Amino acid sequence: QVQLVESGGGLAQAGGSLRLSCASSGFPFGSYAMGWFRQAPGKEREFVASISFSGGNSYYADSVKGRFTISRDNAKNTMYLQMSRLKPKDTAAYYCARGGYYSDYDLSPDQHDFWGQGTQVTVSS
Repeated sequence: QVQLVESGGGLAQAGGSLRLSCASSGFPFGSYAMGWFRQAPGKEREFVASISFSGGNSYYADSVKGRFTISRDNAKNTMYLQMSRLKPKDTAAYYCARGGYYSDYDLSPDQHDFWGQGTQVTVSS
């Protein structure tokens, strides 16, 4: 069955960095766009970044553009989110999700059919 497992979350200071990983199994990883979303307490889940099935195209929310980098290694069935210059408002649970088949990018949660369990990122000021 499809499994997505996030790791790499934790506590960071403002201005610091973290790298999240999303290990996948149970489907042809290199055939699907993938995305990162986040959800802070009391808020709706929001789009963070998306990457095409090949890794050649990526798209970012304005709030993270220039600070976060999404990437993938199709040989390792793993996606990454490098987060730099972290801010307290980046504090949230971060989720990876499977997007569309051979899609370039998908921005809406509704376009993602499988989700990981989430990893918590907390940024202190």
